[in-house]
Amino acid sequence: MNCCQVKTMVRTVSMQMSFPETDNDVYRPLEKFLKKQTTALTRAGGFVGGVADKASGGTGASRRRASLSRVVPFFRETSPESGQAREVFSPDSEDPPSWPSATGPGLVTVPNSANSSGSGSGGGDVRSPSLSSDEQSSEASLITETSVGGVGGVGVGVGGGGGTPLPPDTPDNLTLAVLDSAAGKRTAVCTETLLDDFMLTHPIFLTADRFQQVLLQQFSLDTEGKEVEGGRREAEGERKYGGGGGETEGESEGVMDGAERKQAVLNVAFRYLDTYRELLQEEGERSNSFPKELYLCAVQELSRYPELVEDVLKLQRWTEILNCPSDEEKESRKKQVRPLFRHFRRIDACLQPREAFRGSDEIFCRVYTPDHSYVTIRSRLSCRVGEILALVREKLQYSEDQPVLPGNLILVAVTSAGEKAVFRPSDEAVFTTLGVNTHLFACEPSELESLLPLPEEIHWTPGDSKLHDMSAEEVANQLVVFDWELFSCVHEVEFVCYVFHGEQSRWRPLNLELVLQRCSEVQHWVATEILQCQSLPKRIQLLRKFIKIAALCKQQQDLLSFLAVVLGLDNPAVSRLRLTWEGLPGKFRKQFQQFESIADPSRNHKSYRDLITSLRPPLIPFTPLLLKDLTFLHESCKTFHGELVNFEKMHKVAEMVRIIRRYRSSQLAMDTETSPSHLQTKAYVRQLQVIDNQNLLFDMSCKLEPKDT
Repeated sequence: MNCCQVKTMVRTVSMQMSFPETDNDVYRPLEKFLKKQTTALTRAGGFVGGVADKASGGTGASRRRASLSRVVPFFRETSPESGQAREVFSPDSEDPPSWPSATGPGLVTVPNSANSSGSGSGGGDVRSPSLSSDEQSSEASLITETSVGGVGGVGVGVGGGGGTPLPPDTPDNLTLAVLDSAAGKRTAVCTETLLDDFMLTHPIFLTADRFQQVLLQQFSLDTEGKEVEGGRREAEGERKYGGGGGETEGESEGVMDGAERKQAVLNVAFRYLDTYRELLQEEGERSNSFPKELYLCAVQELSRYPELVEDVLKLQRWTEILNCPSDEEKESRKKQVRPLFRHFRRIDACLQPREAFRGSDEIFCRVYTPDHSYVTIRSRLSCRVGEILALVREKLQYSEDQPVLPGNLILVAVTSAGEKAVFRPSDEAVFTTLGVNTHLFACEPSELESLLPLPEEIHWTPGDSKLHDMSAEEVANQLVVFDWELFSCVHEVEFVCYVFHGEQSRWRPLNLELVLQRCSEVQHWVATEILQCQSLPKRIQLLRKFIKIAALCKQQQDLLSFLAVVLGLDNPAVSRLRLTWEGLPGKFRKQFQQFESIADPSRNHKSYRDLITSLRPPLIPFTPLLLKDLTFLHESCKTFHGELVNFEKMHKVAEMVRIIRRYRSSQLAMDTETSPSHLQTKAYVRQLQVIDNQNLLFDMSCKLEPKDT
């Protein structure tokens, strides 16, 4: 190695490890992120091909992301010593990116497929960039480790150079690079890791329609077109992957023949259909046209390429799967309504196992008028606000209590604290974005200021809790089972859609939003039960029971309910109850202090991260922190520079999704007991009655123990 090469390597490493001076807001807690407009959420240059609507005004994505703010106390504090992140791409810079080249020996293979429940990277510990032990010790940010040695022990770094799986390129060229990899024409990148990265993140920079179009075009290329395209790609490989006079690791190993190209297209198509199967089934004919068209093209090519017969048969089965749901799916679709856990109307509904929600599922929902009368509508979960208002207007037309048909109606979400949010007629899937005790109101614009919360949300009645008659073990078991059902329903792509697209996403993160609702609900349930108890001895008993429930949830690796209970006990309205806490035995006080240290957000939540890395699947993570990490990664570096996609960022996003996949790689043992007391506890846990008005909770606290006591 000559002197010039050494100097070049030193400059490259220095550029990778430097910390550019950018807006400090990027590095503040998630609480700051939640207050930004959509322009801040998409400042990475927007999304090409109509993936995101730049003219949306910002309210839609902000509202969908606002559901995360219900658990914001977990992120309230940060360490004053926390370091800044190295931006893979400075958000404010207009200079060309200095992304490293994909040189070196290649990435470690991920052994399982994209749709496999438990695929880890490399065979080592699969960890997010935010879980790096090096970052924890130095309090650095999520994306500092991109050089030699990989990220947080994952074994995904590219030795000798940067950690980029592919260099920045246009979306179409990245698709061609994935096809080359699937055909074994690239040795610089691990095929499995690259394919998984692309499948999990391509909706960020490439629309599904364009992706399908590119695959069909590549499959239909004739021999002449293939040779021309192959020569162009080979020349680009020499230019981008360090080509010189001889063969390089980024250079294609010859041009793909017709069979290789078609085989590569089919392999990528099968991976796409496998990863997005449930979401494509939901879209119906819009998505089914792609496998049909590809199947027809493949059948025509069988006479020239008989070796494709097995793949053609497999493609035929895929067209049948997407067009003809199984008997179980048909039976499930026959159900008249799918209850949200805050909309149970019958006891048997809440006892049924949870299933993943789809936009076409129908629910019953009450829509109130300014006088607190209501109409019950039956609506699709993904229904637009305009359609909801049309259903309300139709109901009011035949109502005896509404002699005058209202004019121009608007749909408003009113919280228990009296806060109001007006929906646009084009907004979709608003039901899952509502708070715990938030209700929908339909009114004329002139009546907006007169809207008030429901009386039961403002006033409360003290009384003994049913929780006194239930064992902590039984309640904890039911919390874990229900959390696992909810968490298992979340498609891994929902995490990407939630952070990167908001309401502009093609696939709504409905199930993920229900998990966030549940986290908020459990927090307020803890505070509600304690503050409604008038007897001091019984209140102390409840406090002990909740600490024991938290310990049991932690023991069963349900960190969602564990931290939700701890945060509920840390609610200011509960933590100020001096007499109650003084009556707690020292053993329980010491145990709760240990739990508080796990919830401590200092040093980038080091205590929590140390705990979760010591656990093995199955486990239920604290979902809001996963979204915080993805949010930080999204906002701290650009997705685009001009037309080039920062695929290093896509690789890191996919790594974090693989972490979530690993959490669910084993099945949780579900309970099968059917005794009356067991079913009573199950029903209680799945339809918690809570007060989420913090002002009301504090008033209740002051009545129990006045400030001068």
